[in-house]
Amino acid sequence: MSNPSSARSVISTALAPKAIGTYSQAVRAGDTVYLSGQIPLDPATMELVPGDIRAQITRVFDNLEAVAEAAEGGLSEVVKLNVYLTDLSHFPVVNEVMAGYFSEPYPARAAVGVAALPRGAAVEIDAVMVLGR
Repeated sequence: MSNPSSARSVISTALAPKAIGTYSQAVRAGDTVYLSGQIPLDPATMELVPGDIRAQITRVFDNLEAVAEAAEGGLSEVVKLNVYLTDLSHFPVVNEVMAGYFSEPYPARAAVGVAALPRGAAVEIDAVMVLGR
């Protein structure tokens, strides 16, 4: 019998956009869950959400939250975020929206300016979550 804490499993939920390529929404390895990058796709339509950058960032965090919950966790267990923005002037909005999803101690985070993102999105965020902390 294998050790459950070392098992690897794929996480999937209809409450977040389905993968649009050769990847999984998330993969759990032991107590660590690696959440793939989310862009502001509405999971029902698979289209970018309408609205400004705040609406896009909010949808991304909603998508990440849905995947985290499907992995039997939550955003409070996220230890690392990587934020990709096509315009780094939107970074203050990331901070504002993020404050509605996270409380101290905040996860570690990187922010990277990129030339382009899939589907013409302005933001993408991926995460690492540790369960059972």
